[in-house]
Amino acid sequence: MLDLIRIFIQTVDSGSFSKTGGVLNMAPSSIARNIDNLESELGVTLFKRSTRKLLLTEDGQQFLSGAIKLLGEADDLIASMQQMNMEPEGILRISVFESFGRQRISPILPEFLQRYPKVKVEINLDNQLVDLNRENIDIGIRIGRPSDSCLHARMLLTNHTLLCASPDYLAKNGTPNKPEDLINHNCLLLDTDRQRTYWYFHKNKQNLKIPVRGNLSSKGGTPLLEAAVYGGGIVQMSSWMMTNLIKEGKIIVCLPDWQPSLHEGSSGEIYAVYHGSKYPKPALRAFIDFLIEKIKDNNL
Repeated sequence: MLDLIRIFIQTVDSGSFSKTGGVLNMAPSSIARNIDNLESELGVTLFKRSTRKLLLTEDGQQFLSGAIKLLGEADDLIASMQQMNMEPEGILRISVFESFGRQRISPILPEFLQRYPKVKVEINLDNQLVDLNRENIDIGIRIGRPSDSCLHARMLLTNHTLLCASPDYLAKNGTPNKPEDLINHNCLLLDTDRQRTYWYFHKNKQNLKIPVRGNLSSKGGTPLLEAAVYGGGIVQMSSWMMTNLIKEGKIIVCLPDWQPSLHEGSSGEIYAVYHGSKYPKPALRAFIDFLIEKIKDNNL
């Protein structure tokens, strides 16, 4: 039936059996027989036939709209099943911000590549926001949902931040008891290209905006965290970056009763962002599933 519907729709588009035969590489008589068979199955006449042209009947008009929808859905279903059965292969280009890429993505890539030996990964660790289309990137891992409606986004992690410093730093400079105390501390700052940097704090119904400054800033979090471990100052960083260091006693959480954030009102979730194709290529789909699996098993 689907083949008959394809021939019917092509006949409507072409306007004659001969032109349809040319498009489908079939004899015009074969096209006519297929249309006869379709009309017989449906019990209706689809075309008014003359020596000059074909015209749709009223039944033909009604059948056409449903046929186009049905064929589109069938093609979508077939394409989705074909994609599911294809083995992941080819190049997968990944863009991920530096700290998350080094700590969480790079260590799991060998397992992914062992699982899918026909895939080749190109990974770019960069804190600049990359245009996926212009840079030919398959998947980007970012903080915050993208504003581009043409992109799909899958949330990977919530991303709470913590305020931390090393025991040595706190012994020499004192432990802050309230957010306002940070004005007198050396704060290690993510470079936002602004003249002044603020850290935001929330507790119950209190919301504070505290100006902070320090002698070290960086586009990425890794240099700041390393400086904090070696007594360089107080850092505000994602909890997933600092959990192990806290357990090892290398850094201590400051102001635990307050929820800090780097941006006012920012939730800071981490998203996997990819092109809005209805059927992503198998390597991309496999990598997204792999990420979700690792988050579920190991909380990445």
